[in-house]
Amino acid sequence: MILFFIAVLVMNLVGLLIMGEDKKRAKNHQYRISERTLWLVAIFGGAMGTTAGMQAFRHKTKHTSFKLGFPILAILEFIIFLKILI
Repeated sequence: MILFFIAVLVMNLVGLLIMGEDKKRAKNHQYRISERTLWLVAIFGGAMGTTAGMQAFRHKTKHTSFKLGFPILAILEFIIFLKILI
């Protein structure tokens, strides 16, 4: 159970950091992190972190797929997380 909690925490931290890194790269006109990678991090447990990163860094907020998809996925992951804990 503790390993599950740590894995969820790590994936969400990765999601948050990867959104910040992609925003930084976008501002500096550097090679970007692919949208596929952003989605994979979100799908594999980092949706709450990617959603928080999207809001905190104001990144990908104009893309409808991200603006709607990340929060919906975050809600689903949160519900699953609660079901597993309870």
